[in-house]
Amino acid sequence: MNTLAAINHQVRLAARPIGLPKPGDWSRTEEPVREPADGEILVKVLYLSLDPAMRGWMNEGKSYIPPVGLGEVMRAGGVGRVIASRSPHFAEGDYVSALTGVQEYWTGRADDKLAGVARIDPQLAPLPVWLNALGMPGMTGYFGLTEIGRPKAGETVLVSGAAGAVGQTVGQVARHLGCRAIGIAGGRDKCDFVVNELGFDGCIDYKNTSLRDGLKQHCPNGVDVYFDNVGGEILDTVLTRINFKARIVICGAISQYNNTTPVKGPSNYLSLLVNRARMEGMVVFDFAERYQEAVQIIGKWIQEGSFKTREDIVEGLDQFPAALLMLFEGKNFGKLVLRVAAG
Repeated sequence: MNTLAAINHQVRLAARPIGLPKPGDWSRTEEPVREPADGEILVKVLYLSLDPAMRGWMNEGKSYIPPVGLGEVMRAGGVGRVIASRSPHFAEGDYVSALTGVQEYWTGRADDKLAGVARIDPQLAPLPVWLNALGMPGMTGYFGLTEIGRPKAGETVLVSGAAGAVGQTVGQVARHLGCRAIGIAGGRDKCDFVVNELGFDGCIDYKNTSLRDGLKQHCPNGVDVYFDNVGGEILDTVLTRINFKARIVICGAISQYNNTTPVKGPSNYLSLLVNRARMEGMVVFDFAERYQEAVQIIGKWIQEGSFKTREDIVEGLDQFPAALLMLFEGKNFGKLVLRVAAG
């Protein structure tokens, strides 16, 4: 293609949301595609990852990563094909993953550590899976569980958001490590998927069942590791069921991200004291140097058929604002991915 004549359509952050992001918080822009300079590559973005963490990136204030600036292209992980390269490390036609942003084309340095440019193999797994189990959500679930949760064979591992991107990985890694994997998900269809397709030992439907009753049924001997993706009342209730020396992994708090009032913290936190338990936060970028370790392990399980993934794919860059809201309304079923272009 003649990249000099191509137009790059983008979605930029126009205002900092209060509560759920609104249409007016975004602006759609276009500009000519920029040819790569020395050491850079030009990538045609094919799929984008939509993640709960994106809501936090929109807020001004100190966090584990600088906020997206007003007027900047919205930050997002993507996968795409290299269509021009002036880097010795990548050739035209290579497939890569990177923090491309919500746009049709990305031009940047091939060695940009913040962008996390990495070659991917579409023969190992379809491209959307590289935004799921083989991408940031999978790395989050794998390292959050193995390095922070540190489960032992025979222990009970409980994960909220079990049908979502991170939860899928946590439960399946737990099973591969010889643990009992119990999920929390909203709706019978999601719970059936978690048990029948992903191989969890049980799943609590928090929308139609009392969480307290579900925990008594599925975790009769208590919870050894809790991987928390939602925060709020669910975290508070789980704290009443933790075991001695339990580990609670704080990965996310999707129930709190769009609050217009102060974040609700756990009132049952003294259970940590009584049980000498540990609650620790995790950020996936802390393990960036080890991503390939997890990719090799999970990739092998996928090839063997012992690890399943599910992606919920929405078509079109223009659908980004509405698709992002699906995460906070519980409307996605599996890893939410935006398809930008054909491969």
